Amino acid sequence: MRGILLSAWLLVPAAVAAYHYGPGQQQMLVDGAAARLAAADRHVAAGELSKAIVAYDDALALLPAAWSDAGRRARLSRAQAKLEVGRLPEAYDELTELVAEVTPDASARADFKAEARDALASAQYYLTWLMRLEGEPREQWEPEIEAARQNYRLLAEQSTAAGDSEAAATHRQDLEAAIRLARMDLSELQALPLPKQCCGCCSGQCKCKGKGKTPKEKSGPQDARGASSGPPPDNRGS
Repeated sequence: MRGILLSAWLLVPAAVAAYHYGPGQQQMLVDGAAARLAAADRHVAAGELSKAIVAYDDALALLPAAWSDAGRRARLSRAQAKLEVGRLPEAYDELTELVAEVTPDASARADFKAEARDALASAQYYLTWLMRLEGEPREQWEPEIEAARQNYRLLAEQSTAAGDSEAAATHRQDLEAAIRLARMDLSELQALPLPKQCCGCCSGQCKCKGKGKTPKEKSGPQDARGASSGPPPDNRGS
């Protein structure tokens, strides 16, 4: 009996080591990612979006591939934060990839798909704004605003079908704003305050999708937006 007990006792360190270097390693990664995601959420709540982006980056580097839902949520939150701090091209690329990934996925939640599509439509809207200010020809920027229009229309239809009248009204307002942006004369657009979503690109911190030219300097306030200019930026982001 003593021999059996001694053998069992000697096996304990081996079992602990097997767990530590097997499932335990993954659990450590998950715990570390969870801590960083919680920190990112706190930064978002405090309005510290640049710090939130770093925390989301750290979390995504730790999350195991099997945790795809958590990874997608973190990617969306990071892209929304990037959009709010003026890192428009990065947000645009990440949202385009995310929407293409989740749209055909039957296991993805419908509300998450809608939120990702809404964020992409916003990025397309602001990208159009920036491209127009940069003097890009219509054939370059028109596909972007048309894509935004189609996304807003789809979201409005889905919200109506789901019985969410408030969301449907918001998406219809965004749709009307996209149509106005496409029809607006360039001189009218230049007279409007610059959205914060475009400020990073216009200050030379990043390059716009396409040629990456620096837009013309604008006078006047650089934060608030005119009533006819489009979707309010406060409805975007995490």
